[in-house]
Amino acid sequence: MQLFDWIVLIVTLLFIVIYGAWKTKGSKTVNDFILGNNETPWYTVGLSVMATQASAITFLSTPGQAYHDGMGFVQFYFGLPIAMIVICITFIPIYHKYKVYTAYEYLEKRFDLKTRSLAAILFLFQRGLGTGLTIYAPAIILSAILGWNLTYMNIVIGLLVIVYTFSGGTKAVNVTQKQQMFVIMSGMFITFFLILRFLPNDMNFINALHIAGANDKMNIVSFATDPEEKYTFWSGITGGFFLALAYFGTDQSQVGRYLSGKSVRESQMGLIMNGLLKVPMQFFILLTGVMVFVFFQFNPVPLNFNPNNKITIEKSVYKEEYHKLEEKLNLLSEDKKVINLLYIDQLNQDYDNPILRKELIALSAKEKDLRDHAKEIILKADSNSETNDKDYVFFHFILNYLPKGLIGLLLAVILSAAMSSTASGLNALASTTAIDIYKRNVKTQKSDKHYLNITKFFTLFWGIIAILFACIGTLFENLIQLVNIIGSIFYGTVLGIFLVGFYIQFIQAKAIFYSALVSQSTIFVIYYYAIAIYPSGQEKLGYLWLNFIGALLTMVLALILQATIFRKEKPTLAA
Repeated sequence: MQLFDWIVLIVTLLFIVIYGAWKTKGSKTVNDFILGNNETPWYTVGLSVMATQASAITFLSTPGQAYHDGMGFVQFYFGLPIAMIVICITFIPIYHKYKVYTAYEYLEKRFDLKTRSLAAILFLFQRGLGTGLTIYAPAIILSAILGWNLTYMNIVIGLLVIVYTFSGGTKAVNVTQKQQMFVIMSGMFITFFLILRFLPNDMNFINALHIAGANDKMNIVSFATDPEEKYTFWSGITGGFFLALAYFGTDQSQVGRYLSGKSVRESQMGLIMNGLLKVPMQFFILLTGVMVFVFFQFNPVPLNFNPNNKITIEKSVYKEEYHKLEEKLNLLSEDKKVINLLYIDQLNQDYDNPILRKELIALSAKEKDLRDHAKEIILKADSNSETNDKDYVFFHFILNYLPKGLIGLLLAVILSAAMSSTASGLNALASTTAIDIYKRNVKTQKSDKHYLNITKFFTLFWGIIAILFACIGTLFENLIQLVNIIGSIFYGTVLGIFLVGFYIQFIQAKAIFYSALVSQSTIFVIYYYAIAIYPSGQEKLGYLWLNFIGALLTMVLALILQATIFRKEKPTLAA
């Protein structure tokens, strides 16, 4: 990195932190700190919801996901727009009707304290893990590639977020996320168009798509019914729908964003904005990853993008064997470049040459074999090495091919995204702990200022916990998948509780509480025996299905328990 990159990075981050702390300083009430005094306009709600979900993991992992596996991951988001409609029609009006600070507060009104506490604890557990990961993910990539100390990176990112989240609460999160989304999308658009500019002169965007298609990167939709396949139209429209419904409808990190809206209508408009823009945004980020793949058809590419693995090899007895593979890859890259240029020339003459397409496919297969062989050598050198390099692809491109200044901007993009998701997470964790756990169990009357200070204290507490978790975390296959796996394990059960509360009025507290306990335990078992014990790519069940299974199981068990064991239980509040 050059001096100019450092200036761009530091100025961007400091502006966001100082602006957020200054603009929202002095929250005087709990309502102001948690709900932003219900003054947030719809467009800020929409941007804040998008920024909360678009963590650094999105911008690190998603392009790498597309580089290796193509555009199919976009199917993960197919259920999201439908979920936004359901939440706007049902969830938002009910939350506003009962004037809740958190989503889980409603559950006590509808069921009882046990059910509220169970849902809150499940949320705190999974969001605590997730928030630590939003700090850890960018820190481990930056430390690996730039040589920065990982622990210091975790601490710096965490402290930057704590400063303005502690100061201004929800208002600070909402205000800073507008700036962060501007930085994030500006950086991504500039990068995308630079990639196109870096391609050979006689090559246009359509040609680039043809090359990506010849390498199976443009298979956007799969209607396969195999449950072992992770991303299909069916898993996206069902499992993805339930995950989005649970995340945006019951996760306080998102619920808190739109509860701060000026009115029901403003909150609804913000979520509809997210529903309209989220899929195109993810499509664009994936397409950027595909364009990075096309770029590397004409430029040198490493055997493995994780720089730690190169260091490991250079210190091992397998160095020469690895170097021979690198030489083979270099020769193969030259052959690929020649064939791709010939293919482009034919495309410019309106002829999609099937022979050249076959050659491209054959060369890609040979490259995959070389990469797989390299992974075997890396593991022989160090069995604890992380050979999956998806999370390092985009960063390798940024550092090696972007001009001065833009490297600093893209680093600011990644860190801004990390800060936006972490801030929402801390705000939600503090709100839930203060309102659903602390306040609900305090026996004596306390002032509003007391609860404001307690909420701030829990912001600091969870910030420290997130930093500690980030410092002891470990890299897991692909980071964006890990975040979604953690969510999928817990979200289905919590969503089932809310769906029963909203739609099945005769089911009461005991039935839903015990069905949720059984459902969550069952999901743990299913995850372990169908997913966790298998190597990546060999799982017996796509993790997205856990959302559907958890929600359905909770609802069905509650129906059975209410109709049998607890049929005499007296009704509580109806939605």
